[in-house]
Amino acid sequence: MLYDLFAYLDKIDFPGAGMFKYVSFRSGMALVFALFISTTIGRRIIDRLQKLQVGEIVRDLGLEGQMKKQGVPTMGGLIIIIAILVPVLLFTRLNDVYIILMIITTLWLGALGFADDYIKVFRKDKKGLHGKFKIVAQVGLGLIVGLTLYISPNAVIRENIEVMNSSNTVETVHIHPSETKSTKTTIPFFKSNNFDYAWLASWAGKYKEEVTWLFFVLIVIFIVTAVSNGANLTDGLDGLAAGSSAIMGVALGILAYMSSHIEFASFLNIMFLPGAEELVIFAAAFIGATIGFLWYNSFPAQVFMGDTGSLTLGGIIAVFAIIIRKELLVPILCGVFLVESLSVMLQVAYFKYTRKKYGEGRRIFKMTPLHHHFQKEGSALLQYPHGIVPEAKLVTRFWLVGIILAVITIVTLKVR
Repeated sequence: MLYDLFAYLDKIDFPGAGMFKYVSFRSGMALVFALFISTTIGRRIIDRLQKLQVGEIVRDLGLEGQMKKQGVPTMGGLIIIIAILVPVLLFTRLNDVYIILMIITTLWLGALGFADDYIKVFRKDKKGLHGKFKIVAQVGLGLIVGLTLYISPNAVIRENIEVMNSSNTVETVHIHPSETKSTKTTIPFFKSNNFDYAWLASWAGKYKEEVTWLFFVLIVIFIVTAVSNGANLTDGLDGLAAGSSAIMGVALGILAYMSSHIEFASFLNIMFLPGAEELVIFAAAFIGATIGFLWYNSFPAQVFMGDTGSLTLGGIIAVFAIIIRKELLVPILCGVFLVESLSVMLQVAYFKYTRKKYGEGRRIFKMTPLHHHFQKEGSALLQYPHGIVPEAKLVTRFWLVGIILAVITIVTLKVR
């Protein structure tokens, strides 16, 4: 909204109005506003949740300090959502297709998570919203994102073209002058770094284009579902999901800036994405909102984000990565979410297998998701560590792992 206003003021030579043309200025403002909003309204929302007795219901699982969390307000993801949307509405170009998709993602998954939390808190049903409804909603969002990128004339790329020298090594990289619809994405570690989903449909003959986009939409659905559920599983310790998401947001913001800057795109040998510069502003708001939320969510937490926040954060990260054509980097960038999800799947599979084979279920980890393994004593295939890791130290170590993974994600663009 403010972008259009200041664009008009700039035309009539209003002093300082030209600053709004710069992504760096609007990103900085979005970050500051998101931090301010999350820290200022956070206290009011927490007080309101306490009055409504929207408290966490905790089952005693034998974890250190677990029962102290009983009654702590949940649904704090509302703080994050508001702190993201307000700066985005103020400082971005709202006619940008990528921003529209990110706003839809935030509202869509925010509403899904809110419904789940509402059932848990007000209807006293610990199971919350039935899993099939969550999956249907996540699939629906994946369809919206995938089909929009397919249909929209503004969701285009300018491909990176390698110029080889006599020794068959890349001498220079040019960005193609024309924009085109494409199913290409960036693939890590390979010298020829663009992967085209059309390769998956090479057998489809004259229907190759339609089948290619079908594969693309299915992959989008899978990524959105996997990452949002991964973030949901990670939200089990004070500050873990919010801090990890902030780190991923920084990496995605850097990748979006590089992809939307023609010189950086040429230097890094990645495709140029016209219009993606607005996503840098969204990333800044996302970072500010998640860091601001840590003011109240860091150990010991005064509020939990609930599914309202965790599903939203995961979905935002997934859709953002898809839009900037870096979804194949998600397993590295979202490594924390990935191992949390894998730990649950491995635990369930191994328990069922050993129960069938030996008549007694056995465990790989002391408890899942993985972060709880470090908080519990008990029998399991994996015994390390032999003591209980304090929650604050455990969260900090997960953050450090997340930082390392974020750096590796960016570095992969030059390691080929």
